Amino acid sequence: MAGPLAGLRVLELARILAGPWAGQILADLGADVIKVERKGSGDDTRGWGPPFVEATEGGHLDAAYFHATNRGKRSIEIDFESEDGRRTVKKLAARSDVLVENFKVGGLAKFGLDYASLSNENPRLIYCSVTGFGQSGPYATRPGYDLMAQGIGGIMDLTGAPDGEPQRAGVPVADIFTGIYSVVGILAALIERERTGRGCLVDTALVDSQVGVLANQALNYLISGKVPRRIGNAHPNIVPYQVFPVADGHIIIATGNDSQFGKLCALLGESKIAEEPRYRSNSDRLANREELIARLSALTLRWRRDDLLAKLEELGVPAGPINTLEQVFADPQVIHRGMRIDRPSAAAKGGTIPGVRTPIIIGGRPMAAERPSPRLGEHTAEVLREIGEG
Repeated sequence: MAGPLAGLRVLELARILAGPWAGQILADLGADVIKVERKGSGDDTRGWGPPFVEATEGGHLDAAYFHATNRGKRSIEIDFESEDGRRTVKKLAARSDVLVENFKVGGLAKFGLDYASLSNENPRLIYCSVTGFGQSGPYATRPGYDLMAQGIGGIMDLTGAPDGEPQRAGVPVADIFTGIYSVVGILAALIERERTGRGCLVDTALVDSQVGVLANQALNYLISGKVPRRIGNAHPNIVPYQVFPVADGHIIIATGNDSQFGKLCALLGESKIAEEPRYRSNSDRLANREELIARLSALTLRWRRDDLLAKLEELGVPAGPINTLEQVFADPQVIHRGMRIDRPSAAAKGGTIPGVRTPIIIGGRPMAAERPSPRLGEHTAEVLREIGEG
């Protein structure tokens, strides 16, 4: 069944992660996404392995990294530094609803592929420009990467042990959030176009997105004036809400109110802890966090992981395991929700390429494109025929 964005054509002049992530979400939602790649080499991430997807006839296809961000697209090889290549891209843009690019600010203007140039030919074009720092400001012309955005945007200073160094997140969150925000901007612009009849420039940036997801920590600082400090796996506003040791590893216990805290203490055999004035309310527990966590940790260490988790679930106290990725994809809830998908590919050993679907279900339909990630230039002839160049 066609997705909600069926009939929408997206031209992707993007590589690496943030831009392609936006393109993949749009493809999963049903859009026809045409990925323009450098002739001969393509998206940099095709070579960012191992691991690589193994090919049917030996060797490999492309790196797992590439397949993580390019499902559902059609790939064309074009040298748009050449006059013929630029003409082809302009013809495609004239027939597209959306263009996504992540070149440095002004990088496409020299080819006549910037918003001002392309919107003259296609006033309905929605042009999403993804950069490190945005289209304006003192840093606008700098190159920007996820790690830089995590550092500049404050998330690294909030992440890690209190006595340790700042830590990056385990996945490139600035890139990923920018891709998601780009899709939000594109969809909003499409709705606006229905009213105005005109497209527009959508300007998203890695640092903007990283600052935008600081959420409660940003407001904690803006309202109190106090710079938050790293607190490891604890919550800045709720106690106890963190990782606890058990006899065979660690678990998460996330009490959200006084009732849950009381149940936790009773289960651990120390119900009187919840009655002590210094722990009676969340504000009290925040003020006495270190002592309380030490006492609770000594009690959780007496339990094995699965036993404690089972009892906490019985009592309605929020808790959970800390899974490896192997455990994630074996988890019954993850399996039930169909988060892992496999798409047919005659070129791949085993006949399929695995993936992770966009985590949206609309009208009972999981949003995931049927087409696997494309081979470099796989659809060049097909797309050129569609615009009369084949």
